[in-house]
Parts: sequence; C-alpha cells; structure tokens
Amino acid sequence: MNVIEVEQLSYTYAEGTPALREVTFTLAHGETVGLIGPNGAGKSTLLLHLNGLLQGKGEVRVGGLSTRNGPLREIRRRVGLVFQDPDDQLFMPSVRDDVAFGPLHLGLPEEEALARVDWALDQVGMQGVENRSPHHLSFGERKRVALATVLAMEPEVLVLDEPTANLDPRARRQLLNLLPTLPQTKLLATHDLEAVVELCERVLLLDQGQIFADGPPAEILRDASLLAAHGLEVPLSYSLTARSETLDPPTGLGFAPCGGQVS
Repeated sequence: MNVIEVEQLSYTYAEGTPALREVTFTLAHGETVGLIGPNGAGKSTLLLHLNGLLQGKGEVRVGGLSTRNGPLREIRRRVGLVFQDPDDQLFMPSVRDDVAFGPLHLGLPEEEALARVDWALDQVGMQGVENRSPHHLSFGERKRVALATVLAMEPEVLVLDEPTANLDPRARRQLLNLLPTLPQTKLLATHDLEAVVELCERVLLLDQGQIFADGPPAEILRDASLLAAHGLEVPLSYSLTARSETLDPPTGLGFAPCGGQVS
C-alpha cells in the first residue's frame, strides 16, 4: 500500500528556473528511502510538495488525499517535515512549548498535548529538558527536539531534510540508531551516503529536477559511473568492500597467514 504517490510533478521558481521536471515515484507503507543528488538537484523543493507547502503541476497524494484540493491540515499532520536547520523549527521559549505547539493547534486538550510532549521526548531520548530553552541545547539536541515536535503530531510519514548535516560523530550515531526504531515511513534527503547505506532499503537519485535512478542502495550506490555523472561518489564502505575483494589472494597459490607454513 502506497502512503505517498507523486505523478508527473513539475515546479518552476518565480524567476522562471525549472526546479522539478515530471517527477514520479511512490513510497510504500513502512519503507525507508534515501533521496540523493547534488546541490541544486531539487531535493528540498520536492520535500516541500509532499505536505502541500509548495504546489506544482502534477499530482501529489498522501494516503489518497490530494495536496491540490484535499484537507491540507490533515495532510500536514500525516506528513511530518523535519527541516535541515532545527532553528527553523524551534521558536518557543521552552522545549515543552515547542513540542506541544502542534498538538495544541490540532485542538487537543492541554492534558493530552502535554502527554504527547512527554512521549515524543522519550522517543528521541530527550527526557528532562522540557523546561529548557531550545537555544541553550547543543545542535544535536536541537535536532532531536525538532524531530520530537513532528512525532508529537503522530505522523504516518517522516520527511527529513539532511538529518545528519552538521552533527558531530556522537550526535550522528545517536540519530542513526534512533531512526530505525521509529515505525513511520521515512524519506531522507541527504548527502550522507553512508547513512543511506545503513538505513535505507531504496534510493531515489534526483538531479536537475528529474529522477534518474530508483532502486536498491547496493545497486545504485556501487555504480561509480552513474554517481559521477550526477556529482556523487561511491560511499567509502562500498569502495573498501570492492577494494578488499580485488586484493584477496587467489586460492591455491601458496599464500598463508602470517606465521603460517606453506605446504
């Protein structure tokens, strides 16, 4: 069952530059998909169409609801967008206020909204910071709080724009460990191809506003010619694997481990 359906989606910026050109793809329930491509490929523009923040030509459906004429409030609840910069998402005096903002504006009673705050912060490992100012947290902590603001809306789909950008190794690892525990369908727009290798079962390659490849990471991310044509490189983990395979000594030629005897 598809939770997102995009058909022949095109979008042109106000000054006339085409950003998306007849993009077509679907996201199935429970999938984790990586959206890759060079800077300027149209990735962020595409994400903004998935809950109706931008409207182009073509069709975008969320659970069968069209972003063109469907209930945008419900669509935006179903598709939670996590921005690259958490400071674009956190604007209230306290973490509690930020995470409660969405549920309260859904019309939930305050008691239920605050229960969602506790639950969402627990999901991202940020319990105990409810009374702190978001801007007194580290960048990685703010990223997780921004994710909590979206989870509090109980979305069906998580759309994450460069989720690992600007994170130190510890914060990146915490996020990579967290994302697989979340049950939502996930679309990750990212330059972090190692994260795609680790997290995603499918890859969409977008460049110049068009989808050039759609398939398993092991197929697309090992294709050096394809990636080079679109300003990308084979992830180091795949490069090392390929190099190791070519350097393995052939069998039957008398090689032995260090300290061993050759018969």
